[in-house]
Amino acid sequence: MEHAFPRFLARLSATWLGAATLAAVLLATALPAPAQDFITVASTTSTEQSGLFKHLLPEFKKATGVEARVVAVGTGQALDMARRGDADVVFVHDKVAEEKFLAEGFGVKRYEVMYNDFVLVGPKSDPAGARGKDVIAGLKKIADSKSPFASRADKSGTHAAELRYWKAAGFDQPKGDWYRETGSGMGPTLNTAAGMNAYALADRGTWLSFKNRADLVILVEGDTRLFNQYGVMLVNPAKHAHVKKDLGQKFVDWVISPAGQAVIAAYKIEGEQLFFPNYKPS
Repeated sequence: MEHAFPRFLARLSATWLGAATLAAVLLATALPAPAQDFITVASTTSTEQSGLFKHLLPEFKKATGVEARVVAVGTGQALDMARRGDADVVFVHDKVAEEKFLAEGFGVKRYEVMYNDFVLVGPKSDPAGARGKDVIAGLKKIADSKSPFASRADKSGTHAAELRYWKAAGFDQPKGDWYRETGSGMGPTLNTAAGMNAYALADRGTWLSFKNRADLVILVEGDTRLFNQYGVMLVNPAKHAHVKKDLGQKFVDWVISPAGQAVIAAYKIEGEQLFFPNYKPS
C-alpha cells in the first residue's frame, strides 16, 4: 500500500501531460499559419487613393503567391520609412528624391514603371483666370489674385512638383491666408479644395477617382511640365539585413514585366486610363 499513492501521482501526471500535449496540438492546428510570404511596400497616396493598388495587388499575389501590404503616405515619408528599414520596396513619384535615396545607398536600383500627369483644378468660374495650358502662368494668376489654393504640404511627390512650379512662377514659398496647407494626402486635400471652392494641384489618377468634386473642374492640363513619372526600388538589404530581398525583388520584377505592365494599363475609370506603363529595359 505504501507505493500505491506515488504510482497514482505518476499516472495522473502522465494523463495531464498527454492532455496538455493534445490541447497544444489542437490549438496549433486551429490557428492560421503566420503569413511569411508578404512584403511591405511604402508608396504614395496617389497610387492608393486612385484605386490602382486594389486592381494591381491581387493580380501580383495571383501570379507570385506573395502578398504586398502597402503603407500609403507622401513620397518623402515613404522614402524615410525605407531609410529606417520599415519597408522592403518603395513605389513613389519624385525622381529627384528617388535619386538622392539611391545615392545615399538606401535603394538597390531604380526602375521607371509608369506615368500619368498632374492637373490644376479649380472653381468652374475660375476667378483667377488660370485656365489654359501653362501651369506656371496659371499659378502666378492665382497668387496675384490671392484666390484660395489648397496645398498638400506633406512632402509628397505632388507637393514637391507644386513647389517647383511655384518657384518657376516666382514664389519660393507662397504665404498668406489664401494659401491653405492641409498636411494631408491627395484625397483629403481635394476635399478641402472642394469645400473652399479653391484651386489645387492633383495627380490625374486621384482626380479621376475623386467623387466629391463640387464645383471643381480641370483648368490647366497638357503642359509638358505636368508629366508625372513613377519609379520602384528594392530597399538595400546591405543597409537593413531584415529586408525581404527575394520577395521584394519579385514585386519589382513583376511590375516591370509585360504581365505587370499590362495590368497597369488595364486600370480604367469610366473608360479613361489612369496610368501608362513605360518600363524600358536598360
